Amino acid sequence: MKNKTKHNLIWGPLFLIGVGAVGLGLCWLFHTEPWMLDQLPNEALLQTSFSNLFASDINTYLPDYLRVIYRFLGLWVISIGLLIITYVQVTRLGTPLSRISILGVLFCILIGIGYMVFNFIPLSPFTTILYLQAGLLITSTYFSIQLKE
Repeated sequence: MKNKTKHNLIWGPLFLIGVGAVGLGLCWLFHTEPWMLDQLPNEALLQTSFSNLFASDINTYLPDYLRVIYRFLGLWVISIGLLIITYVQVTRLGTPLSRISILGVLFCILIGIGYMVFNFIPLSPFTTILYLQAGLLITSTYFSIQLKE
């Protein structure tokens, strides 16, 4: 395999991780009830349904609070995605230091997200996205190791 193809298989998957993060962030940012995107795992974690939770008078403004929290989360996920896209675009991961840096950071982020998802919301539909991101990261790492300078 040519070095150019290997190089494309290094930065391409990381660029897709960034695009995916922007997409997820946009979903959380603009969905009218973003907590419903992963309703079943959230209700399992809370051990009650959202309808029961919102029915209580003390929780009248809870939907507004959740909307703000999820929009903040969405904004952060968009920001991280844009930073990944920008870093990959600007550096093209042309040096070993740039590749090791971004792969190390993304590996730590993926481990942290994996810990949270599998320990607290294992029923989440986002586990599929987590597996996809792990596959993209592994692909990028593999071809980064294979690339001859």
